[in-house]
Amino acid sequence: MKASIVESVIGIFGFNENEEIVEKILFPKDAEKIANILGRIQSGEVPDEVVDLIKRLQAQGYETFSFESETLAMEARRKLGIKVEIEKPSKAGEKLRKNLGKIAVEARVVNKPEDVRELIQQVSVILTRIKVRRAAEKRDLLLIQAIQALDDLDKTLNLFAGRVREWYGLHFPELSNLIDKHETYLKLVANLGWRSNFTSENLEKEGLPKGKIQSIANSAQTSMGADINDEDLKQIQELSMKTLELYRMRRALEDYIDTTTGEVAPNIKNLVGAPLGARLISIAGGLQNLAKMPASTIQVLGAEKALFRALRTGAKPPKHGIIFQHPSIHQAQKWQRGKIARALAGKIAIGARIDAFTGKYVGEELRKSFEERANEIMEKYKREKQPRPPRREHRGGR
Repeated sequence: MKASIVESVIGIFGFNENEEIVEKILFPKDAEKIANILGRIQSGEVPDEVVDLIKRLQAQGYETFSFESETLAMEARRKLGIKVEIEKPSKAGEKLRKNLGKIAVEARVVNKPEDVRELIQQVSVILTRIKVRRAAEKRDLLLIQAIQALDDLDKTLNLFAGRVREWYGLHFPELSNLIDKHETYLKLVANLGWRSNFTSENLEKEGLPKGKIQSIANSAQTSMGADINDEDLKQIQELSMKTLELYRMRRALEDYIDTTTGEVAPNIKNLVGAPLGARLISIAGGLQNLAKMPASTIQVLGAEKALFRALRTGAKPPKHGIIFQHPSIHQAQKWQRGKIARALAGKIAIGARIDAFTGKYVGEELRKSFEERANEIMEKYKREKQPRPPRREHRGGR
């Protein structure tokens, strides 16, 4: 015999081949619990309610089970070893959906058929929220990998740029002191090559500021560097061009991190910016983990070594971790930073919880509230508090 398994907002039903209900398991009268069960079914899981229904039907002699969901059918076959068929939409399913209000009243799930619509709406809203949350959870893992890739890329860029500076420095050593920015240095090496090409005219075409052009041109004419051959220069320029490609990749990765942080944690992004927000999520191990942390832990994230050292030796604990990168903290006076870091960590904790559990956008309000508090701190503590002088010991006598 064959039974059709159909899930609905009020429970899971088993139909015989005549589209008659032969078994059912009703859900609890709680929209949150119903949404969680249906969410698991939609994602291909086989919840206990489905297992119980199938076992009851097996006890009645049913051997084949028809499902509307292919993923649920395949998982039920794998988990329970049953024979399955897929029929979408099934006649039993259409009948259930058409008469759901009447069936719900008969099962005493609701008082009147109209109440089913309200229940469906509540469950749909919660299901949407669950799906958004699950999507964000997966995206935050991608974000963690992206920010770690950016850090790896920065290390690689510094390594390659340093190597080009040392290598090309054998030919034109003075250039390294005149150009601080790695990317600009690499462009000049890749585009101009020989130091004899570092003329005022060529440097102007490269877009250098006028104040630098004459200094570089003069240094090129009086350079103490060694002569190199065509093959030497070719290899140096090749490395320079490959490193410049990595810089372009870095910019694309930064754009990706900015977009993904906005999708995963819009409130955190608005509060602290995409790079810092992504680093906080990365150190915490995910958005959910960050949302579960108290503000005091978020405040020192990234300063774990200093914190453990303080606990071990009795030294002063760190006042801030990676959130020191926020301009409001690192631009503040030293004695103000701890208080501002505490205020920022509190707002990050709120933003992370909202991003992880509700999806509501309150980024503007959080940022405005933090800025007001930071201004209060800077106004109230304009000057460093001077330590009290030690009290003089009172000595007895006349």
